[in-house]
Amino acid sequence: MKVFDTWERVLVCLILLVYLVFGFQIPGFVSPFAIADSTYNFTEKGLVALAMTLLIIAGEIDLSVAATMALCSLAMGLAMQAGAGLWPMLLAAVVTGLLCGLLNGWLVTRWKLPSIVVTIGTLSLYRGLAQVTLGDQAITGYPETLVNWGNGTVGDVLGWPDFIVPLEVLVLLVLALATGLVLHRTVHGRRIYAIGSNAVAARFSGIAVDQYRMALFVFAGLMAAVAAILLTGRIGSTRPNLAMGWELDVITMVILGGVSISGGKGTLLGTMLAAVLTGVFTFALGMLNVSGIVMTMIMGVLLILSMVLPGWIQRWQQRAGKAAKANKASA
Repeated sequence: MKVFDTWERVLVCLILLVYLVFGFQIPGFVSPFAIADSTYNFTEKGLVALAMTLLIIAGEIDLSVAATMALCSLAMGLAMQAGAGLWPMLLAAVVTGLLCGLLNGWLVTRWKLPSIVVTIGTLSLYRGLAQVTLGDQAITGYPETLVNWGNGTVGDVLGWPDFIVPLEVLVLLVLALATGLVLHRTVHGRRIYAIGSNAVAARFSGIAVDQYRMALFVFAGLMAAVAAILLTGRIGSTRPNLAMGWELDVITMVILGGVSISGGKGTLLGTMLAAVLTGVFTFALGMLNVSGIVMTMIMGVLLILSMVLPGWIQRWQQRAGKAAKANKASA
């Protein structure tokens, strides 16, 4: 069937199926307000998934993104407690994210260490710094402007109260479009795919492999900072467990979106569709009062299926194609 020709079309069908199934079970699930609320389940994670997509396509991975978010939020909180205004607070978060990404990239490119090992280490480092600094405390009292960014809608900005699209969705769409253009429409994107397919061949063809890897890790730190700013504004506080476990959710979105874990394949559109799918699905489970641990188990199952299903569908398509050719030949 042509509707299943691409993995992106499969994801669209799955999203529609989720709305169809849960729409009958949960009153108001397909209402505009419920749909708007469901976006908070994937917007901040989607921002981090943008950078993770590029990293995995390039054959790398960053498991420290959620811990980086906690550290960026902590930097904002400490800056606020020191008397800084809104923009210096935001600058503190961005600089912290860039430095975290820079450290990851330096360890990978300078010392030739596997990114999975490096980022497991920095995950513990960044999360540990946040937990040691805060203990069991939380930083609250953020400026109203920041809270409005995390919870406001586009309609609030434009003066259209009925336009309830969250500002976070707009931020995600703009950054996804910009990242997608770079990945799929520029020479830099083609080089990222080449690095993921064969880094040695890419280096011999004149591509500055280490510089691209470094840039991708720094970009991951930047996206973690942006996500941390929005999440901190939305919940109105900095906590040591902020975004705990999100690295699993982000990687699930990327792999479920059709990006090959071995690198060199995948699209940003697939990642964004997978982000919507997982976000809407977990939102529905939340409305059904499913516990957090069960949701974590389901995300683990989705991660496994996301690595198995694309290959299965590809083999099914190849068999269907061979059968069609055989039928034509016999006719």
